Amino acid sequence: MAFGAPSGPPASTKQVAYLLSLVRKAGHDGFRDARHPLELTQRQAGGKFTIGEASTLIELLLAGDHTEGDAPPADVRTDVSSEAATRRQHQRWAELLAGMPADLLADELARRGWTATPPEHA
Repeated sequence: MAFGAPSGPPASTKQVAYLLSLVRKAGHDGFRDARHPLELTQRQAGGKFTIGEASTLIELLLAGDHTEGDAPPADVRTDVSSEAATRRQHQRWAELLAGMPADLLADELARRGWTATPPEHA
């Protein structure tokens, strides 16, 4: 792979167009205008994103985690986005599981071949 080359498949035209609409909604004229506030690379400022980069930036902008002058997490600027997306997905699952009844969780673990022992009450 060449220096600075993206390490994933390119984002679709529709995905980039949607991302551009979100960038504009966030108060920027376009990718070049958003380059420094969003800490985009030169390639990204030119509208070239991998699928993972575009997805991560879309998620960030939809979540409202970006305000003018705030830099996005480094995963938007690099191809580490899949790692960050995995962390966010695990956090969502943890929140979902926290509200799940213990007997349902134990049944699912048993279905997967695990054993679950209820806590002993003193």
